[in-house]
Amino acid sequence: MTGALEGLRVLDLTLMMAGPFCTMMLADQGADVVKVEPPSGEVARGYGPFLKDDTQRHYGGYFQSINRNKRSIVVDLKTGAGKDVFRRLAADADVVVENFRSGVMERLGLPYEDLAAINPGLVYAAIRGFGDRRTGDSPYREWPAYDIVAQAMGGLMHMTGPEGGPPTKVGPGVGDTVTAMFAAFAILAAVHRARECGRGQFVDVAMIDAMFALCERAALFHGYEGGVSGASSNHHPFLMPFGAYPCKDGWVAIGCPLDRFWAEFARLMGHPEMASDPRFATTAARLARRAETDALVTRWLAPHTKAGLRDLIGGKVPFGPVNHIGDLADDPHIEARDMLARLPHPGSGRTVTVANTPVRMTGTPGGAERPAPVLGADTDDVLGAAGFSPEEIAGLRGSGAVA
Repeated sequence: MTGALEGLRVLDLTLMMAGPFCTMMLADQGADVVKVEPPSGEVARGYGPFLKDDTQRHYGGYFQSINRNKRSIVVDLKTGAGKDVFRRLAADADVVVENFRSGVMERLGLPYEDLAAINPGLVYAAIRGFGDRRTGDSPYREWPAYDIVAQAMGGLMHMTGPEGGPPTKVGPGVGDTVTAMFAAFAILAAVHRARECGRGQFVDVAMIDAMFALCERAALFHGYEGGVSGASSNHHPFLMPFGAYPCKDGWVAIGCPLDRFWAEFARLMGHPEMASDPRFATTAARLARRAETDALVTRWLAPHTKAGLRDLIGGKVPFGPVNHIGDLADDPHIEARDMLARLPHPGSGRTVTVANTPVRMTGTPGGAERPAPVLGADTDDVLGAAGFSPEEIAGLRGSGAVA
């Protein structure tokens, strides 16, 4: 690995999306992320899509995408020997990350406090729907939460979709991935502090909190004016034009956050006089005539193709075509930025593509370098590095505590 986090030791107890996406971010930057899985494997191993020539079915595309660069060991935490193995691994770890329901680790006999007593410098991160009682006991703490629940309860769905229409879920699972990003940031902040003072801490990021923070505009408007920010369709509540517009073969995004951009756009539309026309010259004036401005922009864009508009106005005003993944797979920007990582898939002779990290660093580039691990592929190596003898490992395997 060539990432900036090389040497950071992470025990990953996470499953599904939010937790694995968080630890993927750490692994992409060089952290040694050891995925600790039950004997049956993490449930997401069974999620597709699957390659047609994959006869072994170690995992599908969902698991490959967010568990690359990690190692896998099998430890049965429901056994006493398995718990002891985990405690021994935690003694030398920098970070533990889990996203179980509240109380699971306590019932397993592996709460933060016990692990911190073994390793005072440990950073322990929990990702849950409504947080952990250690930092603020939510009345919804016992509720299960997934992406759709987080988007709904955190306010994001209310702000998304057509004006006056039904609330709309954001397409990708941002309730998971945005929470994961906040958690990765929080983990590294806590690690930095631990390396300065020698003491770790409990890191708690709730999915609902992350969505609420993402909706900062709603909070500030309510705090300043007492109002409730609703959905604004594909447009902006106080910039004009600033949104998605139809064209001959699809949609494009146009933004004029500054009046100088509007002046240039008006010139490109063949109406340079609108840059000085008091009815349209300023953002406030265009907002006062939102329908008229929108209609003018829409009429001008309608006969143009996305490619034609790219050549005509791309780079002159804020502009971009509304792309789908087929467009992006062939886009020269995506190729130049190496945003599609190519990884081998076990059980198949094929190489697959997944989204690469968007983080770019000149000295320690990181990125998706290794495929997701086969279940338990690294058990012996991880335990050996932790000081377990071959005889101990054999005994643990015989008892079923590890595999």
